[in-house]
This record gives sequence, C-alpha cells and structure tokens, in this order.
Amino acid sequence: MPRTLTAALPSRKRPVNLTLSESLVADLKGYTSNLSATAEELLAAYVQEQKQKQASRQQQADQTVAGWNALHAQVGSFADEHSTL
Repeated sequence: MPRTLTAALPSRKRPVNLTLSESLVADLKGYTSNLSATAEELLAAYVQEQKQKQASRQQQADQTVAGWNALHAQVGSFADEHSTL
C-alpha cells in the first residue's frame, strides 16, 4: 500500500497517561466535552508547527552552505594562503 494512503487513514488510538492540574481540568470542562480530542488536535498542530520550523531551519542551513560553497569556488579558502602543506 502506498505511503500516502496510509497517512490519510485514521491511526490507531492508544491510551497514555497525562498529568494535568485539577484547576486546569476544571477550566477545560467549560470549553470542551472531549479533552482527549482537543489535546490531540492541539498536539497535532504543535507537531506540524515544529516540523515546519525544522524544515525552515534546514532550508536556511542549505542556503548558507550553498553560499559558502559558491564563495569557495570563486575565491578559494581563506586558509589557503596560510597552509603549510
């Protein structure tokens, strides 16, 4: 089965232990009737945000490396004139 199809299917749920303060849980009951679904939605959004940030940092690093490589190809290494080899 192609990977894209498995990603679109709902994944299995698994119970986990999560410790929250009593006051927070009491406040949450006024906003949601399904704390598990709300927590899953918020955590999924957090994971997506972190993945985007990581991809952005990787893209920036790749651009920096490409820039340094282009400079090195044009003018050589700054250490070349000091090399004893």
